[in-house]
Amino acid sequence: MKHSFNFTRRQWLTSAIGFLATTIASPIVAQTKFRRIKTQYIATLAPSDKSFGTGAETWGIWTVDPGPIGVWLKFYKALQKAGNIAPSGWRFNIDDWWLDENGLIMKAPQFPIPPGGYYVTNGEKHISLLMIGKPDTMGKQTWSLSDSKTIADVTHGPCRSARYRPAGETGTCSPEYADRTAFPLKPGETPPLVTGCNREEYAVLIVFGKPMES
Repeated sequence: MKHSFNFTRRQWLTSAIGFLATTIASPIVAQTKFRRIKTQYIATLAPSDKSFGTGAETWGIWTVDPGPIGVWLKFYKALQKAGNIAPSGWRFNIDDWWLDENGLIMKAPQFPIPPGGYYVTNGEKHISLLMIGKPDTMGKQTWSLSDSKTIADVTHGPCRSARYRPAGETGTCSPEYADRTAFPLKPGETPPLVTGCNREEYAVLIVFGKPMES
């Protein structure tokens, strides 16, 4: 997948999400007023077959699409020389960095995800209202999806997101050890392991709207 195709797909997603929001007969959408927002992305570690649960405090959110502002793996040396500041201004952290399905180093999402409602979709046919609970006294957050949807239903398959952190000492987990030939990933393919790193795979949910406040 070439760089230009990546952005074409993202543009297609914007159009597809707008179409979904106005054509899919979802009971929760029909019964609740919502407002469209600029597309956001949620990174989740929840089990794919679940419709509700706990652990949302481990989820993150990109309020700005991290793809167009990402840095290609092949330009990692240049990123280092720039003091770990990406051209778009975000700071790279060698002890906590992210890769997408194309081999782009991404800006980290915001943690934890703010509580509230998020209309999410897989970008194809499934829509659901995701509710994120407020942190309890231990900082734990609950989550639930409407219309009996599961995480798998609202996961956008082509978007992949992997988080890399040191398996040992700080500074030992570097993008320079990542296998660039593994990219772009095909749907269902696992992001590569990287020497010196622990890897976590996050499912990606597309956010297109929020409930209107009554």
